[in-house]
Amino acid sequence: MHSQDAQAPLAPTSAGNLPLDDNWRKSIPAQVFLNHFFAMDYHIHHQNDLFDIAKFPVFQQFYGQVTDESRKALEKLLLNSWSAEYALRITPVVNDEQYLQSSLHWTFPQAYYSALFSARAFLAVQGINVSNEELIRKRIGNAVVRGYYPASIGYYALGPINSYRIQRLPMSKRFSVASKTDLLLPSRAASAQAELAQFLKTTRDQRVKALRNAIQTNPKTALRSPKTGEILQKFSVEQYKQLAKQIGYTTYFDMLSRLRISSTNREIERFVDSEIDVKLFHQSLVSIVAHVNSVHEAYIAKALGIQAYRQLVAKLPSYLQESFVRERMNTVIVPMLEGPQTDQEPYLQMAA
Repeated sequence: MHSQDAQAPLAPTSAGNLPLDDNWRKSIPAQVFLNHFFAMDYHIHHQNDLFDIAKFPVFQQFYGQVTDESRKALEKLLLNSWSAEYALRITPVVNDEQYLQSSLHWTFPQAYYSALFSARAFLAVQGINVSNEELIRKRIGNAVVRGYYPASIGYYALGPINSYRIQRLPMSKRFSVASKTDLLLPSRAASAQAELAQFLKTTRDQRVKALRNAIQTNPKTALRSPKTGEILQKFSVEQYKQLAKQIGYTTYFDMLSRLRISSTNREIERFVDSEIDVKLFHQSLVSIVAHVNSVHEAYIAKALGIQAYRQLVAKLPSYLQESFVRERMNTVIVPMLEGPQTDQEPYLQMAA
């Protein structure tokens, strides 16, 4: 669990409350990004609700559609997810700040792709075989809204730009991130929820703008003025409502997809050259990915049956078999499926 009073490093400030240090100013976007993911991790730890899944009717009634052929595909998806998570976890073994900084080139995509393959496996066990990321995003969005996920990652945003509705972050209204100029890491449940609400909002903004650009830059799809026939420069409220419908929900999965900026995008350099706590960022990502993957693995094990799931793990390469995969199976998956439903306290401690 994180220290309750963890704080981001603060730069010296001038009378106008602006950082004097130019490097710090350049680090602001990276610090905001770290704050978002730290808040996500903080919320997961604070909710401590992984074992709540066992009580969900949707979990208790979850049965898979697995054939011999689909089992092979499922095993491959899980192997991809676990391999990416393994690679993500071993990075900080090198205790070198500079190395950790440059490792963001691969740790960002590793975190995202581990969760992506895990999500695909969760869908595949239900007989939904999709590789298109937009379709995966929509399917996972629907699963979030329908209550497949615990509260720790069950929040979402919907609605058109300028009037988003943020669901399942009840404390976020009491605390405005917009007024927070100090860039401190969230240190209370309310500030973490407010940070997550802000993260949902900026992520949804990006999606709306990207979709709008995609539509408007293609002459075949572009919306035009009924009077002049010219391509519209401004959208009406109604047109934004249509975009919102096309996008669906914005969830934890969209937030993780922000990590795809990776080495293909110059934006990654802002993180590599910044003065943020890279180790803390990495710890947050490892923790978030472990939590998301645990949820998916619980459903997959429920669908396969615990014996078949044990056999699947037993077939893994030894570096994975003897790692977090087996530990998670023994401390999370098995207790969730076999443990006494009435007395889950011992297991709850392990989930932290």
